[in-house]
Amino acid sequence: MTVSAKKRIWGWWFFDWASQPYNTLLLTFSFGPYFAEVARAHFTALGQSQELAQASSQAYWTGAQTVTGIIIAILAPVLGVVADGRGRKMPWIWLFSVMYVVGAFILWWTLPEMPTLFWSAFWFSFGFIGMELATNFTNALMPSLTTHEDIGRVSGTGFAFGYLGGVIALFIFLLFFAEDAKTGKTLIGLSPAFGLDPATREGTRAVGPFTAIWYIVFMVPFFLWVREPLTRGGRKVGESLAVLGTALKGLKQRPSLLAFLIGSMFYRDALNATYALGGAFASNVMGWTVIQSGTFGIIAAIAATIASWAGGKLDSRIGPKPVIVVAVIVLALVIIVMMNLTPDSFFGMILPEGSPVPDAVFYGCGVVIGAAGGIAQAASRTLMVYHTTEEDAAGDFGFYGLSGKATAFLAPALITVATTSLGSARLGIAPLVLLFAIGLVLLLRVDPQGERGPK
Repeated sequence: MTVSAKKRIWGWWFFDWASQPYNTLLLTFSFGPYFAEVARAHFTALGQSQELAQASSQAYWTGAQTVTGIIIAILAPVLGVVADGRGRKMPWIWLFSVMYVVGAFILWWTLPEMPTLFWSAFWFSFGFIGMELATNFTNALMPSLTTHEDIGRVSGTGFAFGYLGGVIALFIFLLFFAEDAKTGKTLIGLSPAFGLDPATREGTRAVGPFTAIWYIVFMVPFFLWVREPLTRGGRKVGESLAVLGTALKGLKQRPSLLAFLIGSMFYRDALNATYALGGAFASNVMGWTVIQSGTFGIIAAIAATIASWAGGKLDSRIGPKPVIVVAVIVLALVIIVMMNLTPDSFFGMILPEGSPVPDAVFYGCGVVIGAAGGIAQAASRTLMVYHTTEEDAAGDFGFYGLSGKATAFLAPALITVATTSLGSARLGIAPLVLLFAIGLVLLLRVDPQGERGPK
């Protein structure tokens, strides 16, 4: 079956639409806050104070993210060069799609009174690894989709389309499934759909199967319309690993790419940690319910949708590098605001009881994080395309995946240490500011035209 170039791009965009709920619903705005509730109850039952239980909950979540990041960092470049050597990416996307679906679906069994938190964190991480590695391989298809001049628009629109899918999925879930822990009703006052029992939080726990089914349904256009370019891949695994070693040594002769990979390693790590902690921060620090966090997520995702689309247009006009620089500066400033926000104070100023300011400020933080984060991700993907070719895309995007995860343990680990040392979930996010700053300094050394720029 012959597929037009336009339909192929649409199919590629559908991966973002299908996969985004793992980030939006599971990582940040539904399962993340729910896991924080379950973990707090677990540690409180062990005799910890409320504040210490909050810190322990955050530390457990970030600890799991640390291990997950290390695994992804190891696998991404290795599997990338193997895929380049065989000339096939689609079988890997199938494999990691299965991991995504299985990991998400099993989260249904995260009960309010868990005897252990391990298996919930394990299966979440299993699906998350599948999502991240599938993303690396779909990103590696980008150079074959369109021209360099148009790749910024394609990347930005893809992120916008993905965020839109995340918004719609989250909106449906809040309206018909996620129940308030106190009232047992959804956002619009209904009992959870399909007779799900709010007493055992079945409505909220349904986020796992819901995310899995969403992915299965909306990956159909991707697998129907996306075709790999015909290549003559024939390297054996051992030969591909040798190529990986050569490519790693060759990075010293690719200074712009090396600076970009190291710089993005820091700012993307900080951004991923910001996303991962958004819902848990809302629960632990602001005292928000799952429904409040979900509403926060809708607002943030809408901002990300609009900003990613507009950022893609700007990216195509002025190039990705300046777009990323501005986005990273904004993200660092937002973290500073969040560190100085509590339910009853702002930058040390005590507010009247019941003041709407803290919630309003945190909603604003969500909007800015969604917008700046979406722009930074889309433009970073474009800048990576500027540094690769169609033949080497999977391997180079493997390096990109490595740079996004090589220090993925660092932000969660630093936050875990800071949170535990300070005994404060709010102040524990301070290391993110440093990581954004390091990424920004290194980014300034990157050629705006990538490896197409003057040598």
